[in-house]
Amino acid sequence: MRSAAVTPEGDRIRWVELPGRQPPRVYVHGLGATSPAYFTEVAVDPGLSGRRSLLVDLLGHGISDRPAHFDYTLESHADALAGALTAADVSAAELIAHSMGGSVAVVLAARHPHLVSRLVLIDANLDPVPRAPGSPGSSGIAAYSEEEFLAGGWAEVRDRVGPHWWSTMRLAGREALHRSAVHLTRGTDPTMRELLLELKIPRTFLLPASDGPFPGADALTEAGVSVVAIPDCGHNIMLDNPEAFVSATAAALATRD
Repeated sequence: MRSAAVTPEGDRIRWVELPGRQPPRVYVHGLGATSPAYFTEVAVDPGLSGRRSLLVDLLGHGISDRPAHFDYTLESHADALAGALTAADVSAAELIAHSMGGSVAVVLAARHPHLVSRLVLIDANLDPVPRAPGSPGSSGIAAYSEEEFLAGGWAEVRDRVGPHWWSTMRLAGREALHRSAVHLTRGTDPTMRELLLELKIPRTFLLPASDGPFPGADALTEAGVSVVAIPDCGHNIMLDNPEAFVSATAAALATRD
């Protein structure tokens, strides 16, 4: 396990690193998740292995520190991740990022372009979403005020999301989980989708085929984003269908600029 201080107070982002050749690959998890748990199987698959790979936990999640003073906006997550990658001597990385991690990766590429050479986004959040009381995921978490969430709303979320997600969600700081969800539902200005459209690096967006046509896919394709539907999976594509995920991701990373 490796780490780097990413805030003035010394809070640390931690990651598991797999040795290999350059350029490096960086794996970024979603809300309430952790990269080693979600990505190790695919990162060591022969189709993707052999590169220096960093399985990074965002601040507030997994094995990273959970500061209550941090605001957990997507921009702050991206800047903290940039600090960790810089400390790890990473540049021009291939980012493979899931859900909220994909949103952070888009912001990272826009704010710190020297750090990112390619993006593979896994069912990432590209647009603001309305808060939805009682729903699982970010929209349900964001429906609470922070005071409500800390006072007991977190337990209601635990009971809604089920044991699989809770197994990693419970590792997140409660302030981190709530604030990350709030800012994910708010999105960025310009939106993550608008930022993605403007990037000039190779970009691939993976989504479950069962979701049907992806809203705005034509505009993404026109802007050079490869939109790829993956069969036999839900939101957690790399866990639900790792073979298809590895195949699609390897193809995306092999594509020339």
